[in-house]
Amino acid sequence: MTSKLTESTPTSAAIDYSPNTHPQLDPAPILQTAFAFWSSKVLLTAVEFELFTKLGDRGITGAELGVKVGLHPRGISDFFDALVAMKFLDREGEGPSAKYFNTPAGALYLDRSSPRYIGGILVMLNKRLFKFWDDLPEALRTGKPQNEVKHSQKGIFEELYEELPKLEQFMGAMTGLSCINFEALAEKFDFGKFKTFCDVGGATGLLSIEIAKKHPHLQGVSFDLPPVEPIARKHIAAAGMCERISTAAGDFFKDPLPKADVITMGMILHDWNLEKKMYLIRAAYDALAPNGALVAIEALIDDARRENVFGLLMSLNMLIEFGDAFDYSAADFRGWCSEVGFRHFEVIHLYGPTSAAIAYK
Repeated sequence: MTSKLTESTPTSAAIDYSPNTHPQLDPAPILQTAFAFWSSKVLLTAVEFELFTKLGDRGITGAELGVKVGLHPRGISDFFDALVAMKFLDREGEGPSAKYFNTPAGALYLDRSSPRYIGGILVMLNKRLFKFWDDLPEALRTGKPQNEVKHSQKGIFEELYEELPKLEQFMGAMTGLSCINFEALAEKFDFGKFKTFCDVGGATGLLSIEIAKKHPHLQGVSFDLPPVEPIARKHIAAAGMCERISTAAGDFFKDPLPKADVITMGMILHDWNLEKKMYLIRAAYDALAPNGALVAIEALIDDARRENVFGLLMSLNMLIEFGDAFDYSAADFRGWCSEVGFRHFEVIHLYGPTSAAIAYK
């Protein structure tokens, strides 16, 4: 039996493909996204080479900079000028005598000597995730992780937690990007009606430090696994916050969370499947004082799942890293927390794609 085409059914013969017919349909966004890995790899490679750090506050020629970075002459001008065209480097002059400079943003965020350095996460993207994302098709077909575990190697966290210096280096590298969002939370969330807080998965203690700096009436606890505690203590001491921030060691899937008026989780919930997300939300509810608040900092996916590209891509990254872990929307968070017993909710935008989802007990 054959089906008939209706008058409205498009066929290849009926569609006019001439450019003049669809002048508003520009293929540039398609091509820009398709080729985006080219520019991504150039920037990530520059950070891994410590190009911006070695350039510092000086202006030097391409040949001199190439020697500092260790480049073959063939790639020098293409590599540096591509970074100029992408607005990650500045250049004064033309030809071999031209001098390259850091842009203000490059000096602030990509020079290791800057307190705002965010290059650590970029180095990790280049060393690990760039190659793992090549297996996205397999992740989508199988639902299984595509990281070190796929190749019968130790997972990143298992390997890191074996050696304290390596763990500290990794956590320090990750703090640059988080600092922007943590500062925004300390500024925008009303801590005035609370007396105590606990940061679950506190790592170096950065979020605790930012909250305590902004709100001198608060006492805080940074809670993480035992190998992390000495790292947190070191950073808290360096910030002069030992009298106001303590540390607590434990496994949040085995041990009760420290009691507090506010419990924060910065990029924690998205690491887990729904069962474990619910476990952590219940643990937070049990540890919170009456009228306390659970604050989850994430690249929240918009409720309609149409706008926050980074949040959706981050959720795909959780598939690649962990298989059943995923990112979520504010509506998801509200539903889970309502099931546990939380009564009121709000969302505070922090920086870029990141927001704080807040549930009140």
